[in-house]
Amino acid sequence: MPVYITLLSWTEQGIRAYKDTAERADAFGAALQGLGARLVNIYWTVGPYDLVGIIEAPDDETAAAALLQLGKVGNVRSTTLRAFGRDEVEGILAKAASA
Repeated sequence: MPVYITLLSWTEQGIRAYKDTAERADAFGAALQGLGARLVNIYWTVGPYDLVGIIEAPDDETAAAALLQLGKVGNVRSTTLRAFGRDEVEGILAKAASA
Protein backbone atom coordinates (compact mmCIF):
# COMPACT_ATOMS: atom_id res chain seq x y z
CA MET A 1 0.00 0.00 0.00
CA PRO A 2 1.35 3.50 -0.79
CA VAL A 3 2.99 5.36 2.09
CA TYR A 4 2.58 9.06 2.87
CA ILE A 5 4.66 11.13 5.26
CA THR A 6 2.60 13.95 6.70
CA LEU A 7 4.30 16.93 8.34
CA LEU A 8 1.87 18.62 10.71
CA SER A 9 1.88 22.04 12.35
CA TRP A 10 -0.54 23.01 15.08
CA THR A 11 -2.91 25.87 14.42
CA GLU A 12 -3.75 28.34 17.17
CA GLN A 13 -6.75 26.15 18.00
CA GLY A 14 -4.59 23.04 18.09
CA ILE A 15 -1.93 24.47 20.40
CA ARG A 16 -4.58 25.80 22.82
CA ALA A 17 -5.87 22.23 23.16
CA TYR A 18 -2.44 20.56 23.24
CA LYS A 19 -3.50 18.34 26.16
CA ASP A 20 -5.86 16.48 23.79
CA THR A 21 -3.21 15.72 21.16
CA ALA A 22 -2.93 11.97 21.92
CA GLU A 23 -6.70 11.55 21.79
CA ARG A 24 -6.84 13.53 18.54
CA ALA A 25 -4.19 11.21 17.07
CA ASP A 26 -6.34 8.21 18.05
CA ALA A 27 -9.37 9.79 16.41
CA PHE A 28 -7.38 10.43 13.23
CA GLY A 29 -6.25 6.79 13.22
CA ALA A 30 -9.87 5.65 13.54
CA ALA A 31 -10.97 7.98 10.73
CA LEU A 32 -8.24 6.58 8.50
CA GLN A 33 -9.44 3.04 9.16
CA GLY A 34 -12.94 4.10 8.15
CA LEU A 35 -11.51 5.12 4.77
CA GLY A 36 -9.51 1.91 4.32
CA ALA A 37 -6.21 3.57 5.26
CA ARG A 38 -3.95 3.21 8.30
CA LEU A 39 -1.96 5.44 10.64
CA VAL A 40 1.31 3.50 10.82
CA ASN A 41 2.80 5.81 13.43
CA ILE A 42 2.79 9.36 14.65
CA TYR A 43 5.64 11.27 16.24
CA TRP A 44 5.55 14.50 18.21
CA THR A 45 8.56 16.51 17.16
CA VAL A 46 10.66 19.55 18.01
CA GLY A 47 11.56 21.79 15.09
CA PRO A 48 9.67 23.31 12.20
CA TYR A 49 6.84 20.72 12.47
CA ASP A 50 4.95 19.68 15.58
CA LEU A 51 4.08 16.16 14.47
CA VAL A 52 5.02 13.69 11.76
CA GLY A 53 2.54 11.03 10.69
CA ILE A 54 3.25 7.93 8.63
CA ILE A 55 0.13 6.86 6.76
CA GLU A 56 -0.69 3.98 4.43
CA ALA A 57 -3.58 4.48 2.00
CA PRO A 58 -4.71 2.49 -1.01
CA ASP A 59 -4.35 5.50 -3.33
CA ASP A 60 -3.71 9.24 -3.50
CA GLU A 61 -7.42 10.05 -3.48
CA THR A 62 -7.96 8.21 -0.18
CA ALA A 63 -4.94 9.92 1.37
CA ALA A 64 -6.21 13.32 0.19
CA ALA A 65 -9.70 12.65 1.57
CA ALA A 66 -8.24 11.66 4.94
CA LEU A 67 -6.12 14.80 5.11
CA LEU A 68 -9.09 16.97 4.17
CA GLN A 69 -11.05 15.40 7.03
CA LEU A 70 -8.12 16.06 9.37
CA GLY A 71 -7.76 19.65 8.22
CA LYS A 72 -11.44 20.52 8.57
CA VAL A 73 -11.25 19.89 12.33
CA GLY A 74 -8.94 22.89 12.51
CA ASN A 75 -6.18 21.68 14.83
CA VAL A 76 -3.39 21.20 12.30
CA ARG A 77 -2.14 22.20 8.87
CA SER A 78 -0.43 19.52 6.85
CA THR A 79 2.22 19.05 4.20
CA THR A 80 2.21 15.54 2.76
CA LEU A 81 4.88 13.66 0.85
CA ARG A 82 4.36 10.46 -1.12
CA ALA A 83 7.08 8.06 0.00
CA PHE A 84 8.44 5.17 -2.06
CA GLY A 85 9.82 1.99 -0.51
CA ARG A 86 12.84 0.17 -1.88
CA ASP A 87 10.80 -2.18 -4.10
CA GLU A 88 8.86 0.75 -5.52
CA VAL A 89 11.96 2.81 -6.24
CA GLU A 90 13.61 -0.16 -7.96
CA GLY A 91 10.58 -0.31 -10.28
CA ILE A 92 10.86 3.42 -10.90
CA LEU A 93 14.55 3.08 -11.69
CA ALA A 94 13.86 0.22 -14.11
CA LYS A 95 11.26 2.35 -15.93
CA ALA A 96 13.64 5.28 -16.10
CA ALA A 97 16.43 3.09 -17.49
CA SER A 98 14.20 1.67 -20.24
CA ALA A 99 13.05 5.06 -21.46
